[in-house]
Amino acid sequence: MSEQPVSSNPAAGAANRSEPADGASVHGKLRLLVLGALGVVFGDIGTSPLYTMHETFLPEHGLHPHPETVIGVLSLVTWTLIMVVAVKYVSVVMRADNKGEGGIMALMALAQRAVRGSNRMRKLVMLMALLGGALFFGDSVITPSISVLSAVEGLEVATPALSRWVVPITVIVLFGLFALQRHGTARVGALFGPVMTIWFLALAAVGVWNVIRAPAVLAALNPWYAAQFFMAHGKTSMLALGSVVLCVTGAEALYTDMGHFGRFPIRAAWFGFVLPALLLNYYGQGAMLLHHPEAIANPFYHAVPDWALYPMIGLATLATVIASQAVISGAFTVFRQAVQLGFMPRMQVVQTSREAIGQVFLPWINRVLMISVILTVIAFGSSNALAGAYGIAVTGTMAIDTVLVMVVARRMWHWNRLLVLLVLLVFLTIDISYFGANTLKIPDGGWFPLALGLCTFTIMTTWRRGRDLLVREMQQGGLALKPFIEAMREHPPLRVPGAAVFLTANQHAVPHALLHNLKHNKVLHERNVLLTVEMLETPVADPDERIRIDAMGDEFYGIELHFGFAEVPNVPQALAQCARAGLAFDMMDTTFFLSRENIVADKRRPGMALWRDKLFAFMARNALPATAFFQIPGNRLIELGAQVEI
Repeated sequence: MSEQPVSSNPAAGAANRSEPADGASVHGKLRLLVLGALGVVFGDIGTSPLYTMHETFLPEHGLHPHPETVIGVLSLVTWTLIMVVAVKYVSVVMRADNKGEGGIMALMALAQRAVRGSNRMRKLVMLMALLGGALFFGDSVITPSISVLSAVEGLEVATPALSRWVVPITVIVLFGLFALQRHGTARVGALFGPVMTIWFLALAAVGVWNVIRAPAVLAALNPWYAAQFFMAHGKTSMLALGSVVLCVTGAEALYTDMGHFGRFPIRAAWFGFVLPALLLNYYGQGAMLLHHPEAIANPFYHAVPDWALYPMIGLATLATVIASQAVISGAFTVFRQAVQLGFMPRMQVVQTSREAIGQVFLPWINRVLMISVILTVIAFGSSNALAGAYGIAVTGTMAIDTVLVMVVARRMWHWNRLLVLLVLLVFLTIDISYFGANTLKIPDGGWFPLALGLCTFTIMTTWRRGRDLLVREMQQGGLALKPFIEAMREHPPLRVPGAAVFLTANQHAVPHALLHNLKHNKVLHERNVLLTVEMLETPVADPDERIRIDAMGDEFYGIELHFGFAEVPNVPQALAQCARAGLAFDMMDTTFFLSRENIVADKRRPGMALWRDKLFAFMARNALPATAFFQIPGNRLIELGAQVEI
């Protein structure tokens, strides 16, 4: 595979692939990207004030809203936001962009290239990244559920009689959100950006209004109060820590959605707007609790002036819908990358922007997420019940990100070994502390994201292993190509005009489709091409690595087409570029041949357990056909069946 350098441009990604040359246009586009990032990237972390303080002071945690406890919790929230989001993700992890793309899969490809000399390390990196991606799916199901539920539950504060309508309203709101996804991240971001701007301004205003009345709460800026909280509460502090981590849910989405907007717009929005607004609101809730401890029943809405309660409920509902957008668009990114890198079955990928290659829509993933989220809302019924399930997937993914980015820092950024160990120790201590605190929630719902993650991990590893076994079986049973070409030269069959393109995974063996065509039709085309499509570990293939042509003699050619994992592979378009190398294709005179494998699970063959063989066969039957995935026109295609046992 081709190797590409790590991008170090702060505006890497979608942002800088389409910037105009003049300065005014650049600044205008940057402002739009910042606005779009507010609408898509920060929704999840931006709505965490709705439930973080309330969940931390749950009665079962044994905490009471005394002034020292409130300031201690606020100090924990403050330094969690600073260390996890501002320092770790925004300042360090987002440097690990794979040609502008972010997310666990892009980081995996980057880390695998960093340890390319060790197959054992590459496999370990792959397994860790797949586990992180699987946990991210669990987070993608829970985040929309708890976010929208917590907002709609504001109706219970305003009018308790409306409590029975909370779940139905939540389901309707979520259904509308998933219906919007087909319009693409850019349009959704343009719609949501202004709403989130108003939301963050409202958070800050509510915070300032309360802090002015109790400025003593600002003492929480001192990290010593967080340390005192731990010393004073012992084991109880670990239960609280499992809820405090809710303030950083969405940090992974900042990195995952980097390919949609670029690194610099996300950083600018975070430091210039989002972080100050979040801190002000948390401190405002703390100020309210200092004077009215009974407000702990719902500190977010009790901190809002009475006249603004209903408008805030409406705004919060909109904001939580947008919060769900952050993880939904992140899920599209992660699963598109998983498909391209060969860890998920082929599925339809819709490019929703002509300018930003990272903006995609996956209809199948959208449907699965919608059904999963709605069923989760109905099953759990309240944000309190879901809080037990929230956090463990987030913290697990965070810990994996830490390890992988430090591999990149050491092997590709050439950081000093001592510096890498120090940074790893600091970040991993934080991540493991939060993960350990959340393991206490496993009996109360924490099992749910773990179960979702286990299912997703099983699907990804089964597909990858099954594809490897399938390729091995096809290669073992293939006829060597070189002797075949020599035999055709000595005993030439009838040649018919045109070009035949045979899709194959092995350039050194005769494709089954070619043999069937020769056996049954008794002819060969004038030009025969063995075509292999390979996905790179970089988001976009450079022009000079897109095509590799090998002339084999007697009008036989081997062609390898390379696509990045962020690209939609278009085979006819790529073949048209072969004319530059003197091998022109007339699509109206070109026929594509493909062997469609009918996979049969055989327990006598070594490889996977029988149930995994059957699972792989089921996924292969329902995967998007390779021809549709590679944009091959159906009227130029001939498919031939082949049975393969694994």
